[in-house]
Amino acid sequence: MFAYEPTVKSLFKGDMQQQGRKLMVMLHTVVNSLNRLDNLVPVLQDLAKRHVEYGVKKPHFTPVGNALIHTLQIGLGDDFTPEVKAAWIAILDIIADTMKAEMYS
Repeated sequence: MFAYEPTVKSLFKGDMQQQGRKLMVMLHTVVNSLNRLDNLVPVLQDLAKRHVEYGVKKPHFTPVGNALIHTLQIGLGDDFTPEVKAAWIAILDIIADTMKAEMYS
């Protein structure tokens, strides 16, 4: 992700392996909660509030999302079909829209 979008590296502080695990846990939670958005929205709202404390701003969502899509494309290779890409973009849009609604900047 950082090779694709180096500007986002400053948002990730501390142990990078731990940050990666946290990101994977959150993505897993989101994917498994897509049929229960009423349960997911409060989780994302809380996440947004914590991210404001970390210095994340609304404009950061686009480069991070683009970097995640790029990372998935590299990691999944031929399995990253147009349908898979569209699904991940939709998931990341849900995450970003919900979180940005909780952020003041």
